Amino acid sequence: MVIADLSSLPVKIAGYRRFVRGEQPMCVENLTYGALGARLNISAAAARSLARRLQLPRSRSEDGKALVSVDLTQIRHTPHPPGRRQAGELAELTAQIAALRANNVQLEAMSAGHRADFERERERADRLVTELLQSRYEVTSARETVARLEGEIAFLRARARTDSSIDNTERRLGQLAATLVESDRKAARR
Repeated sequence: MVIADLSSLPVKIAGYRRFVRGEQPMCVENLTYGALGARLNISAAAARSLARRLQLPRSRSEDGKALVSVDLTQIRHTPHPPGRRQAGELAELTAQIAALRANNVQLEAMSAGHRADFERERERADRLVTELLQSRYEVTSARETVARLEGEIAFLRARARTDSSIDNTERRLGQLAATLVESDRKAARR
């Protein structure tokens, strides 16, 4: 089969149609996504999505911006009314924010409770350390007194064996008893 006239067939080359006799030439414009969006009354992101979906040829301008080759008469695009999908997203985001704020309030209340517990335990620990240091001082003092008194008792026993004078021993025991009473009074005052 031989085709006699190839010029009557529309030929698509890289998104362009070649001029065919009897048809009107296409009005192709090179637009940035922002300009395309302005012409179609949509956002630049929506224009970029539309250009990808329609597989429109793209190139770069001298300033580095993307240009889309488009025949605006061939595009039949009606933008969705704004806010319909965004209102649902906004309500969802508002609900999430409210939930996060409520969670934040709960966490702050828990944190305040933990802080109060921490302060209470810290004061208790400080009191216990003070009592421990006081008890340690008293135990050391009592050990010193016991050692001194044991030394005096040993001295008196040794003297009682060698000394026949019971009066000195009794006097010394009386002094020892007075020392014990005085030590008990000091311990009671603390």
